[in-house]
Formats: sequence, structure tokens, C-alpha cells
Amino acid sequence: MTAFVSALDLFSIGIGPSSSHTVGPMRAARAFADRLVDEGVLDHVARVTCTLFGSLGATGLGHGTPDAVVAGLRGLRPDDCDPDDVRNAWTTLGEGAEVLLAGRHPIVMSTEDVAFAPRTRLPGHPNAMTLQAWRGDDPLPLVEETYYSVGGGFIRRDGDAPQESEVVRYPLAYSNAAELLELCERHGVSMCDIVRANEVALHGDEGIDAGLDAIWAAMAVCVDHGLDTAGTLPGGLGVKRRAPDVRRRLEEYERDEAAHPGARDTSTEWLHAFALAVNEENASGGRVVTAPTNGAAGIIPAVGHYYLRFVPGADAAGIRRFLLTAAAIASLVKRNASISGAEGGCQAEVGSACAMAAGALCAVLGGTPRQVENAAEIAMEHHLGLTCDPVGGLVQVPCIERNAIASSTAVSAARLALHGDGTHLVSLDTVIETMRQTGLDMKSKYKETSLGGLAVNVVEC
Repeated sequence: MTAFVSALDLFSIGIGPSSSHTVGPMRAARAFADRLVDEGVLDHVARVTCTLFGSLGATGLGHGTPDAVVAGLRGLRPDDCDPDDVRNAWTTLGEGAEVLLAGRHPIVMSTEDVAFAPRTRLPGHPNAMTLQAWRGDDPLPLVEETYYSVGGGFIRRDGDAPQESEVVRYPLAYSNAAELLELCERHGVSMCDIVRANEVALHGDEGIDAGLDAIWAAMAVCVDHGLDTAGTLPGGLGVKRRAPDVRRRLEEYERDEAAHPGARDTSTEWLHAFALAVNEENASGGRVVTAPTNGAAGIIPAVGHYYLRFVPGADAAGIRRFLLTAAAIASLVKRNASISGAEGGCQAEVGSACAMAAGALCAVLGGTPRQVENAAEIAMEHHLGLTCDPVGGLVQVPCIERNAIASSTAVSAARLALHGDGTHLVSLDTVIETMRQTGLDMKSKYKETSLGGLAVNVVEC
């Protein structure tokens, strides 16, 4: 099975705070509503219920999962919905309110129609949800489906075979980093060129360029909005948005620096501000780009903005190469390990994003394919074992700061790799496999359940 996943799928425009707990469940609920339409039973439905299992049940409240389910049942899509139409979509139901199922058939739902079963883990995936449509007082559901939110907003319906990519559609297929490097050397091209050839087979030259430009535009808007928006994040922890204050202080410093040159380099501080801006937007349920998840959404745009602002000669074409290289690395991780925090812990989210950004930056700085692979390996290696333990079940502490620190790690890994010739002891394939094994060994309480780690000890303190 090829590892290739299109950049236009890996970088999906959606809403916060979580790709697996918000975007995935919204897509699953919409798919369920669409099935009711397709099977011609929509008009017979009087009630819909949903049960959230495992990680979805454990941290669903803090991640906005019930709101996303109701929004999806209404027919909304994460890529083009108004985030305000999702916020509180479930909480405002109260004891009963009208919901237009699939955007057209009225039913009555209450908050009790979404149930939480955090201690029940279905075998298909830790992020599982079962939707049932009922006709009147019938004792059995009219339609029942179970969906898995497998990370990065991707979903899988129970009973469906894992999607095998059609290799014939991809002129340059690969299943691991070793094969990807071999393709680069055989054809004398970069990782970006390999990915682009496959993307063009799917979308055409103009289609992939337009798609990448739209993705970057959405990332840039998210950064700008985050840098401009002050206040306190929702959820009850009282976490203050910091990005606007950091931006203001850096701009004041740079004005002083222009008048009195000779002080410090602010590139790393701007890098942190860009990452904070994105993840504060994500935590507030705003418009973000999954990269490869929402919890790790700040790293790719932060390093991309670092490239544009601080690297001489950086341009829009470089950003396209940056995103395509990042997608190549994300494909490897998704195919051979996981990008789901509920499955692999935060190493699968922030670790993967850091590896993507490190390799991508190395590429646009002129790195060879082996240096790019080395940069991604360095970044992933130093996130092995990272747990997912969000305080209060919110994508805020430690998630927001983790993105800022991982952005710095990505830049450091890229520059360190550029000082070598690409030769190194531990391969990217080895570190991805190690991440997979570590995720399997990790206790479930450290995998997006908020039952261990900081999520417990911060409350006790």
C-alpha cells in the first residue's frame, strides 16, 4: 500500500479545537445524515442519538465534540461552515430543540441525545462514535452506524475495509522513507518533485497550485487573526491569549532597534508568536488548517512564516515546496504509525508536525533529500514518548506552548541537518516505527483522555 496522501487532504481547512474530536465527528455526523438521505429514510426519522466512546467520550466536552456532532447532523461541513454556527450547537438544545437533519428534515434533539462512554473503547480505534436514527417508538433503530475518527480529521466507517490507495493513479508511489529516497536518487529530483508528480496526477498542475495557495492563505489569515485578537480562551481555565502582546512588544522593540541598531535577533520570538497565534485561534474554535492535526496546527504555519520573514529569497513558490515536502513526511507517518493523539499520544501530533516542518524547512533552505530525511528524523526522535494529557480536556495547556517550542525544534533540526551530508545512524523509517511501538506501549490515560499526567496533577496542585 502506497504511503502517499494528497497534501489537499492532509492540510484540510476546518475549525478548532480538534481535528479528531471536532472535525472528524462533524464529518461522521454529516456522512450519517447523508446516508439517511441516500437510503430514502430521512423523512421517517423522529430522533437521532449519538454515543461517544473512549477518547471522544473522555475529552469530548472540552474538545467541542457534541457541538460538532449536532452541526454535522444539520449538514454543516468543517471546511466552509461558520465557526459560530458550531459553537454551543449542542449545549443550546437543552431539554429539546428543533434540529434540521441534513439541513431539511426537522427533528427534536436534547443534550441527553449525545451520551458519553469514556471507559468503553471499541476495538476499531480509541476515537469511536455510534449514531442511531429512530422512527417513533420503535424498539430498534432505523439506521445505526459506528464511525472512527482516526486522526487529522480523517474518518472510517466500521465495516469498511481500510482504503487502499490506487497505485495506478500515482506515477511515483512509495511506502516508506527508504523508497522515497530511492525514487529521489533514481530520478535526480527532490521529495517535493516526487509528491508534486503524484499530486498532478490527481489534481492537475493548476489544481494543486490553487489548492496549496488556498491552504497557505487560510494559514496566513489564522496567524493574522491570532496576532490581532486578545482576550481569554473559553473553557474555564482562564488562559489568556498571549500572541497579541508578544507581537506588540516585538514591534515596539523593532522600532527601537531601527533607531538604535545592534541588539538581539528576534526571529525565534516571532516564530513563537506565530505558533501561539494559531493555537489560540484553534483553542477558541476558530478557523484553522489541520497540519496534520488541529492540536499541532501551529507548527507548519509558524515555520512557514519564519521562512518568509527571515530567509532571504523566500517566496510563494517556496511555500508550495514547503507544503509538499511536509505532506510527504506526514504521509509516511500516517501510513506507518499514526497522527492520532488518542492512538499514539502527543508524539503522533506535535512530533509528526515538528518532523514535517523540519524536513520542509530543510528543503526550502536547499537541503538534499537525505538532509531533509535527516531533519525530519531529528525532529521526530526528540518527541518520542510525548504524552497527550490536556488539562481540563481542553486543547490549551500544554498544547499551545508545545506548538511554540516544537516550532523552534523544527528550525533547529533543519539547520543541524544542513551541517551534515545526510548520513546518520537512525533512519526516519526507524524513528517512525519506534513512535508506533511507543504509542502501543503507552498507557491509555496518557493518550488524549485527560486521565493522567498534567491533566491530573495540575488540578491536584
